[in-house]
Amino acid sequence: MTGLYNQRVDANVVVLGTDNVGKSALIFRFLTRRFIGEYGDTESLYTHNVVVEGREQTLNIWDAPYSQDLSPVSLTCEKRVQWADGFVLVYSICDRASFNAVPRLIQTIKSNKDILGYEKIPIVIVGNKRDLHHRRTVLSEEGRLLALSADCQFYEVSAAENYHSVLVVFHGLVDRIRESRMSVKKLAGIKGIVKSMSAVFARRRTDSL
Repeated sequence: MTGLYNQRVDANVVVLGTDNVGKSALIFRFLTRRFIGEYGDTESLYTHNVVVEGREQTLNIWDAPYSQDLSPVSLTCEKRVQWADGFVLVYSICDRASFNAVPRLIQTIKSNKDILGYEKIPIVIVGNKRDLHHRRTVLSEEGRLLALSADCQFYEVSAAENYHSVLVVFHGLVDRIRESRMSVKKLAGIKGIVKSMSAVFARRRTDSL
């Protein structure tokens, strides 16, 4: 188990959310430690090395523009979900509609990953713009309850004011991706043992006949 835990993680991450919630600002803060408030509505892919618990990790981060077509059979959605090992779902604490879109994103992701045979999907939910608490329309408790019901991690951050909290988001996702891969390997090992035992018993029944 220790060997699996210590192995390097190279992971693909998709950052999703409605418009103007600060997805690009969050990513740019993580990549450069700097904050830029204005971004165009463009699709971008970044590669970044980060050290988590003394181990260097390579993350490929897809900054995906929001699409109204989030149905599980959407080719755009399927492409993103198949590519990703983990997801960051961002909403603005000042925008109730952006929060209401998160459950739909979760359902879309889980529907596609179920098709692909995944059991537990690394997802973190992020309430951004914590610095604008005077304009808050979504309570912290609502974000926590949503994350709890969907078996996701939850963070509230301000990409504008705090680099460390943004770093914690991506470190947390890397940990979940590692744990997910360990559980998949463990499950595969158990299935292999069961298959081998079934083959042995099948041969014994044949020999007895």
